[in-house]
Amino acid sequence: MSNDTSDNKPNAETPKADPVTVVPMGADFTIRATTDDDKPWIRRLLRRYWATESVLSKGKITDAVDTAGLAAFQDDEPVGLITYIIDTNPETNEPECEILTHNSMADSGGIGSCLLAAVRNEARAHGCRRLWLVTTNDNTPAIRFYQRRDFDICALHRDAISKARDLKPEIPDEGLDGIRVRHEIELEYVL
Repeated sequence: MSNDTSDNKPNAETPKADPVTVVPMGADFTIRATTDDDKPWIRRLLRRYWATESVLSKGKITDAVDTAGLAAFQDDEPVGLITYIIDTNPETNEPECEILTHNSMADSGGIGSCLLAAVRNEARAHGCRRLWLVTTNDNTPAIRFYQRRDFDICALHRDAISKARDLKPEIPDEGLDGIRVRHEIELEYVL
């Protein structure tokens, strides 16, 4: 038996991924982690795009302003935001990362994809086994976006939105393209 008293335990602090490395050379934006100083504009952005900062996912409401986030900036102005939670899955007892909100204020240019890559790096740095999100059945642009980036539909939570209106009555009955908002679709990317 060794009498070595050196500390061979893994570092208790998880190394932070460098989100900037996901931005391609020549891009006119940067990405960084959000801070408390960003909360006012984050709140405004979420209210503009989501009508509220409260995000409903699988029967749970979360204030996205108070979660971790990564933001894209162009000339010191925010042009994209992704908010997320890293937590332990109670069934597997492994860490996983849930994307709560994801917005790009530019029509194209790769901001949304780079934010997704940055949060994927964060999830890996924290030892997460999967990156996941839920969206509503009417959100066909999001379903298309994530599937094109190797996310897989892993669950349909039938009538979850119909039941969730008790918690969040501001959810509209009709969503994008006149589609009735009824179900949550869960997508995942296995890390």
